[in-house]
Amino acid sequence: MELTLTKALLAIETAQYRHTGGVSENNRGLGFQPAFFDRETAMVHLSRFPDGRLAPCHLLDGLPAEIVLARDGRGRVMRVKASLVSGFVHGERFYTRDEAAAMLVSAPEFDLAQSLDAPLRWAA
Repeated sequence: MELTLTKALLAIETAQYRHTGGVSENNRGLGFQPAFFDRETAMVHLSRFPDGRLAPCHLLDGLPAEIVLARDGRGRVMRVKASLVSGFVHGERFYTRDEAAAMLVSAPEFDLAQSLDAPLRWAA
């Protein structure tokens, strides 16, 4: 059974990748944007504040309603679909946290321009 993405799980992921390129604070300067990939729909959702502005880190509150499974009494997102994976967009490609961390370890040898697998499907 897949784990449903929650704020607590995002915090755990951030702690696991703290000193790697798998967190926003370590890869933002290289042009990585926090995002979520929906494995079910193959759609990419950039991380956003509730008002639609791009967020500098992974936030659930700006995700579209069709992805949200639970909100608290104040309307904040507590849980989203299990098919969502946190990661980053760089150029036209989505990278999981593992991929971003590995890329930045080998950054001198890695050519971002050659990493494009397939065009992204952007959420509206």
